Amino acid sequence: MPRMWWVVGVVVLAAIFSAYLGWTAQRVERLHARAQSAERALDAHLVRRAAAAAVVAEHGDRVELYAAARLALDADPGDRESAENDLTRQLRAMDLDPADPAARALVNTSRRVVLARQVHTDLVRDALSARRRVLVRVLRLSRRHPRPEYFDIVEPTMPELPPPLTVPGHTPPPQRPVQAV
Repeated sequence: MPRMWWVVGVVVLAAIFSAYLGWTAQRVERLHARAQSAERALDAHLVRRAAAAAVVAEHGDRVELYAAARLALDADPGDRESAENDLTRQLRAMDLDPADPAARALVNTSRRVVLARQVHTDLVRDALSARRRVLVRVLRLSRRHPRPEYFDIVEPTMPELPPPLTVPGHTPPPQRPVQAV
């Protein structure tokens, strides 16, 4: 009879360990999937920002800004951080017209880049933290996924634009999304 309790205890411990191992494997999978999704979202927001910057550059005849926007759009993955940093520096150095809808679109896309970068950074940190756990390393639970990387760019802060002036009795036309160049 005492031997039976020992067998039951081992089976229960094995079941608990299996459940924990399955939960850990699912967590690692989920964190890597979310980090990859956040990387794609950040990339999409960076492309939108570069396209909006190119539109603003064309309207204002700003050659340096247009060149930086084109470099950011056409950059290879290895050169992407540098190109985005150059674009950010160009954007910080310019004055935007509050009445220009293209400038407003640029400010909005830059704010979205900030949020997307924060989300991406948080998810990469969580995925890397999960990869460093002893059980994950020993059992190589993260071997199917590439190691997530941070995207280090200068924080793209843009000036606050006052709301556009409205004429009483006049409703402004709906704004169209900025098209990529």
